[in-house]
Amino acid sequence: MNIYLKRIANYFLIGVLAFIPIVVVLQIVLFMKDFISGAFQFVYGYWDNYFITLIIFAISFYFFVYIGYRLSMVGRSWIIGSIEEVVSRIPLLNSIYRVIKKVVNLFSGHAQKESREVVFTEYPKDDVWVPAYVTNKVDDMYILFIPTSPNPTSGFTVIVHESKIIKSKMNIEEATSFIISVGVDFSQIDDLQVFKPK
Repeated sequence: MNIYLKRIANYFLIGVLAFIPIVVVLQIVLFMKDFISGAFQFVYGYWDNYFITLIIFAISFYFFVYIGYRLSMVGRSWIIGSIEEVVSRIPLLNSIYRVIKKVVNLFSGHAQKESREVVFTEYPKDDVWVPAYVTNKVDDMYILFIPTSPNPTSGFTVIVHESKIIKSKMNIEEATSFIISVGVDFSQIDDLQVFKPK
């Protein structure tokens, strides 16, 4: 009887764990629905007219698509440039904006190629290798962000010498997927060859 209870409990946990990715995606969808619904209610409450509200949302959608197109094709937009010009003149806010923009660019792929590099480094001790994002480089010193699993937005920033890193074939997306999945999703098996004992 005890063995059957353990099996039932085991099957129950497997079933629950199978739904976790679905629940996470649903939470994101519900958050976006609430956000858009809240914005719609705010605009409609101000104008009290569905037609004007829909026009405003259509213009907003076109505006963001246009900005995204300009940033993807040209690399810059005069609208964003104008806003940045104003923000750059405000003390404290300019520093916060500059740092947040660099972090967003790192993960969105708009940063320079070197800054989107993924490497392995020994952390927290020798012979323990972790993936890290190259956030900056000065001469032969690398500034790395070492993300933690399963939340890649938290982690540690370290400075290491070039001799202490191994280049990876992973890109930012693959490394992030590897970290979120706690190593389950690892496509670059060739990377493991460099860690084998000689």
